Amino acid sequence: MQRRQFMTSAAALGAALVLPVAARAQDMPSGPVKIVVGFPAGGGTDVLARLLGQKLGVLWNIPVIVENRAGAAGIIAAEQVARQPNDGNTLLMAHVNSHGIAPGLQPKLAYSVDRDFTPIALVGKTPTILIGGASQPAKTLSDLVQLCRAQPGKIVFGSAGSGSAQHLALEIFKARAGIDVLHVPYKGSAPLMNDLMGGHVQYCFEGMTTATPLLQSGKVIALAQTLQKRSKSQPDVPTVAEQGYPGFEASIWFGMVGPGKMPDAMVQRMNRDIDQVLAMADVQEKLAQVGAEDGGGSVQRFADFMKNEQQKYAKTIQDAKIVAEG
Repeated sequence: MQRRQFMTSAAALGAALVLPVAARAQDMPSGPVKIVVGFPAGGGTDVLARLLGQKLGVLWNIPVIVENRAGAAGIIAAEQVARQPNDGNTLLMAHVNSHGIAPGLQPKLAYSVDRDFTPIALVGKTPTILIGGASQPAKTLSDLVQLCRAQPGKIVFGSAGSGSAQHLALEIFKARAGIDVLHVPYKGSAPLMNDLMGGHVQYCFEGMTTATPLLQSGKVIALAQTLQKRSKSQPDVPTVAEQGYPGFEASIWFGMVGPGKMPDAMVQRMNRDIDQVLAMADVQEKLAQVGAEDGGGSVQRFADFMKNEQQKYAKTIQDAKIVAEG
């Protein structure tokens, strides 16, 4: 009798020990995790992915590696991840281009953001900055709007490409300010900056990473930034919103997503751990260097944010009749 009771108790204890392990296994991937980045190594998206990967690898006690799969403004990487199993072993550092703009810009997009991806966490937003050549006459947003209204269709704005985040920021502002300008798309930011400083282009919206060193050197001037609150990295540059256009926002943002229909327990665990990483002091310092802020929060917060971004850009693309390059 005693032996039978002992065996029953031992079996129950064993089950009690196994169940938590099984439960823990359900909220973690079974092996190494790969974070796919749709841009070359060294860029802002890549820097954030590697920073998160290093910290998450420590928290999860499994290897977390970053794979760069550049091309088509992040769309190629998104297409790859959308086809992966939903076991959490492959994630994507999503970008405004692939998960905000592309759904409204690319009619034949090979994925659906809503169907083929699982939102995990918003990592951060960076503003675009409205900059002009140092010799340009309008030094404030108000002066620039007046200039554009006095010379409709003649003030030259460049962008990093038709349908880029910088171009969409311009189109949203044109609609809000009621102005008409001449848009000249470039093949990336580098040639655009050369022509801006050379006087061939007068103004443009540009990402903080590219704009900041030029501002610091005095080669360009800043008229506004596009988050609703001033970025901590550019506290002296007023926002578009505070200069007469409340609610205006056109950020470049990054977020962690996985393939569609990932297990909810795993998604919630990853969300909590990413929030923990984003709160670390050294991570906060690195985020400030690239101007990324306002990350973190719940899975639902990120899901709602992405949906709003898709709707905003789809309307802008339709109203401005923007056509994808190529």
